[in-house]
Amino acid sequence: MTKPQETEYAAYYGKYVSLVPDGNIVETLTKQMGETLSAWRAVPADKAEHRYAPGKWTTKEMMAHVIDTERVMSYRALRIARGDKTPLPGFEQDVFIANTDWSARTIADLADEFEAVRKANLHLFGHLSDAAWKQVGTASDNPISARALAYIIAGHELYHQEILRERYL
Repeated sequence: MTKPQETEYAAYYGKYVSLVPDGNIVETLTKQMGETLSAWRAVPADKAEHRYAPGKWTTKEMMAHVIDTERVMSYRALRIARGDKTPLPGFEQDVFIANTDWSARTIADLADEFEAVRKANLHLFGHLSDAAWKQVGTASDNPISARALAYIIAGHELYHQEILRERYL
C-alpha cells in the first residue's frame, strides 16, 4: 500500500505521515510495536516523572498521550473504513492527560497498555480491504481516509519516540 495523498488528511498531519517509511503499513506498525516497547521498558524509573521543561508532560504523560492518540485515531479509522460518514469531532489532548492520574501508573503498565492497543489495531488494520483503506470520512472538520489514519498513528509514534530520546532521557 502506498502512502496517502495529501488530499486524504489535514495539512497538520503531514509532519507525521512524512516520517513513515514506504512499505506495508501493517508491517511498519508491527515493527514499531517492538521498538516502542523496548524503548519504553528501558526508561529508568527516575525518569518516569521527568519534565524536560516547565509545563511539559512527564515521561509517563507523554506515553499516555501516544496511547490515547492511537485509540482515537484507530476509532476514527474503524468508523471511516466501515463507511460511516458521520463527521467525527476532534479531541483535546491536554484534557485527556489532565483527567487521569498518570503518576499512579508505572511505565511497565503503560507499556503493557500500549501493546494491547496496538495488537487490537493490528487485527483491525490487517483485515481491511483495499476499498476500506480508501474510504474517506470527516474528522476535526477535515476529510481523512482510513489509510491516512494508520499512517498518522505510525508517524505520531515515531515523532514521540524521537522526543523521548532527545528530551526525556
